Amino acid sequence: MIILGIDPGYATTGYGVVEKTAKGLNTVDYGVIKTPPDEIIAVRLAMIDEAMTSIMDKFSPDCVSVEELFFNTNITTGIKVAHARGVILLNAVKKCGRLYEYTPLQIKQALTGNGRADKHQMQYMVRMVLRLASVPKPDDAADALAAAICHANMSGASKREVK
Repeated sequence: MIILGIDPGYATTGYGVVEKTAKGLNTVDYGVIKTPPDEIIAVRLAMIDEAMTSIMDKFSPDCVSVEELFFNTNITTGIKVAHARGVILLNAVKKCGRLYEYTPLQIKQALTGNGRADKHQMQYMVRMVLRLASVPKPDDAADALAAAICHANMSGASKREVK
């Protein structure tokens, strides 16, 4: 099974592709979608959609695991990330149909056993679970791989499937 994990962002969206086999998880690819800060929001959202379509076409995932939003104090940034996340969710439903969403707490719990794990603990576990030589960079890509690993471990909890 091919799982595409997504860490939604407006300036930077992380993606991570893993394959779940009987022998465990294998890293297929990971990276980020970046949008230029000098572009208007509509253009940036279109760029995210285009990049997501390309990723979906390239890897043909069986399912997509997306991190739910966690709002900090900056509501303006949160709204922009919510717009980007909406584009990502729509693309995932249209291109794949099997969409799963997890809170940051669920992702941390699935990887470390601790819902309050810090970023270093999470990155270490991503590296260990996927048997990587180093922590994936940038952080957004590591977070996306964590979302994919979470889905592999959770087996469909918080499922929102569209057929």
